[in-house]
Amino acid sequence: MKLDSNDEDDVALFDAEEDSATRKKRIKHPMASFFHLFFRVSAVLVYLLCGSFGGSFIACMVTIILLLSCDFWTVKNITGRLMVGLRWWNQVDDDGKSRWVFESRKASGSQSSASRSSNAESRIFWLGLIICPIVWVIFAFFALISFKIKWLAVVIMGVVLQGANLYGYVRCKVGARTNLKNMATNYLGRQFLKQVCDSEASS
Repeated sequence: MKLDSNDEDDVALFDAEEDSATRKKRIKHPMASFFHLFFRVSAVLVYLLCGSFGGSFIACMVTIILLLSCDFWTVKNITGRLMVGLRWWNQVDDDGKSRWVFESRKASGSQSSASRSSNAESRIFWLGLIICPIVWVIFAFFALISFKIKWLAVVIMGVVLQGANLYGYVRCKVGARTNLKNMATNYLGRQFLKQVCDSEASS
């Protein structure tokens, strides 16, 4: 018994829609998602444990700074590019001037579904990126009012390193939207100018 061609098309369309919905919920890069949270959450836990149960301040400080440094490098160079298609870096021009570059991934055509980030990964990335710097700001506030001066330097390091990544990726996101808005504005302006020229030529 042969299947009708319409039946075959309906089955393929149903499967494609189901695969598309599953792809949005699926975590495509589990290792990147894990390490995106691992280093920053570990730094917070080490700070809380050292502050609550005591221990060697030097050992705790070195451990926290190492975790924060690993987190800064991982988020800046790996997880941002894989999970949300964003990256930022510092570039020195030929004339010796330093400038910051903020970039967002552009996907088109058949490559868009493969390179587009899933909703689950995007939520993990942005929640981890936003919540942890807020936690370090709270730590800085309590360290300041409780006069824990020796811990204040460690907390400020957490605020600076994780705040830098947050600032960089927000600039990437806002910059991408700004570029898109500028392209739309330029296109509408060209279309309006073309219509005005055509109307004058016809009159």
